[in-house]
Amino acid sequence: MQSWKTAAVLLLAGLATAAHAAFPDKPIRVVIGFPAGGPLDQHARLLSERLQAVLGQPIIIDYKSGAGGTVGAQEVMKAPADGYTLMLANTGVMVINPALYSKLPYQTLRDFTPIARTAMQPLALLVNPQVPAKSLQEFVAYARSRPGQVNYGSAGNGGISHLVPEMFKSATGLFMVHIPYRGSAPAFTDLMAGQVQFMAESIPQAAAYHKQGKVKALAVTSRERNPALPDVPTVMESGIKDFEVVGFYGFLAPANLPRDVTARLSDAFRQVLATPEVRNRMIAQGADPAFLGADDFARSLAAELPRWADAVKKSGARMD
Repeated sequence: MQSWKTAAVLLLAGLATAAHAAFPDKPIRVVIGFPAGGPLDQHARLLSERLQAVLGQPIIIDYKSGAGGTVGAQEVMKAPADGYTLMLANTGVMVINPALYSKLPYQTLRDFTPIARTAMQPLALLVNPQVPAKSLQEFVAYARSRPGQVNYGSAGNGGISHLVPEMFKSATGLFMVHIPYRGSAPAFTDLMAGQVQFMAESIPQAAAYHKQGKVKALAVTSRERNPALPDVPTVMESGIKDFEVVGFYGFLAPANLPRDVTARLSDAFRQVLATPEVRNRMIAQGADPAFLGADDFARSLAAELPRWADAVKKSGARMD
């Protein structure tokens, strides 16, 4: 009798292993919590063709926009943990929203399985061309001599373009006034017009207008210089110690995804990001290829959560 039970257990274990080994055997859905056409959509489309080739299954992009990405996150949180529903998320969804929304329906590390970080997205610190500063050090001196007279624009309260300048203010002791806009486009327009004097903006737009002389890029927030702005120093090069603040893109699944499925997906993203064409196109879109596997991505999220929570607290931003 005992041998029969042992054989049954072994058979079931073998069937489960075979089922996981066959993963994936149907299309994989990638949920994005923002409308089509935005940076996350571009990133997903860039990776999807190569990912389909690696996994041997179609990748379907599904847009579930609303509430700063929380609608999409809820959709994925409630999906089966089988590897066929993934979420492409960014810094805001995963590490800013938990501090920004007092009644957020998800917890990053409890409700999701990190799969892979795929990119880092540095920002450029910009000023209006009429600001008499040729370097970040000169701008700090300029703003320090005019407390409360220098304005900075952002795409809205609680977003990364709001919080990065708040981190910059904390690091330098500056007093600048935040002017929130409804999106980055009107904020950028007013920066070029001189209605605001300072802004943190993503690299592609910053680089384009910097080269046209419509804004001045004083520094980039990454640890190393950015290929799109090779002559612009980093914030740390400019004398502000340990100031590295970058956004990220990453893929996650519902909590409790089986380890072998997690490993299969994570390795697929590793292969995709090793492709020179993908890396070059990603850089052209303003994101730096920056693969982290599942465990390292989880550790990164755990480290980023308190950092951004502190920035939100100091900014006073709330969304509910």
